[in-house]
Amino acid sequence: VPFKELLPLSLRNKVSGKSDKATGASCVQEMSVLFACLKRNNFNEVPCNKEASAFKKCWTDHVTLQRQKKVQERQGVLVPGEKNLSHKQVGELLKQYPGNSVKNTMCK
Repeated sequence: VPFKELLPLSLRNKVSGKSDKATGASCVQEMSVLFACLKRNNFNEVPCNKEASAFKKCWTDHVTLQRQKKVQERQGVLVPGEKNLSHKQVGELLKQYPGNSVKNTMCK
């Protein structure tokens, strides 16, 4: 079956922000270690101070990293090597390297 181009095969110079939701859970390993320790010690918190502090440190690191990412996303800062870009960062990249826009190719 031969390929028929119904729409132009080019990217738009912008993207929508529909899928910029945070996915996945963080600090799951630390939380499970803490819960296992609490269960072993009949939910007495004193013997599990080390695990609790590891979980709290992981959580504060996660929150700090999320705040930094949010600031960078608002400013449109592009971080080299970043795999997960926000829609604003992708839009910034498309502005730097524009291709043939859909409107230009449809007018031909």
